[in-house]
Amino acid sequence: MAKTKTTKASKKLKAHITYLEMSEPHIKVIPAPSRPATALMVARNITSNFYSYIYEMVGKPCHWLDRREVDAEDLYDIINDEACEIGILYADGCPAGFYELNLNNMPNDIEIKYFGIGPEYQGMGLGKWFLGLTIQAAWAHKPEKVTIETNTLDHPAALRMYQQMGFSPVGVGEAEIEAWE
Repeated sequence: MAKTKTTKASKKLKAHITYLEMSEPHIKVIPAPSRPATALMVARNITSNFYSYIYEMVGKPCHWLDRREVDAEDLYDIINDEACEIGILYADGCPAGFYELNLNNMPNDIEIKYFGIGPEYQGMGLGKWFLGLTIQAAWAHKPEKVTIETNTLDHPAALRMYQQMGFSPVGVGEAEIEAWE
């Protein structure tokens, strides 16, 4: 009798997506939190393993999916492409979050492809400050606009924070996303 492979059915989650843009720099200077000690560094020649670690730390609670199953060699090429900029947020010397800018559509727009802070570092006053620095990094490339999207699986305060920092909704959509378990 032949063995059959059983696979666990993946859980599908529904998400409401909001697309936002900023058509002129509304850079709000947010003071850095006094604790923890923080640093933001643009990553050069980032390894696939480190990127996968930080992507999972930030993205797993929100069920991010785009980079989950990209093999290491392809991932290395994507994240080290000249049209990709990655900034790593450190808190007390530990990776706490990251942003990723997609520069492929320059000079028309820059997409903040990924932005987030790991759950262990949320609630420390890092969010707006880090987003402000991310927005500054995007506008430093002199695009016509900066775009970002969020959905109902992201942190509950994400949409409100993006709007407080100067982004305006320009569209909505729906998606079915495979749960990251």
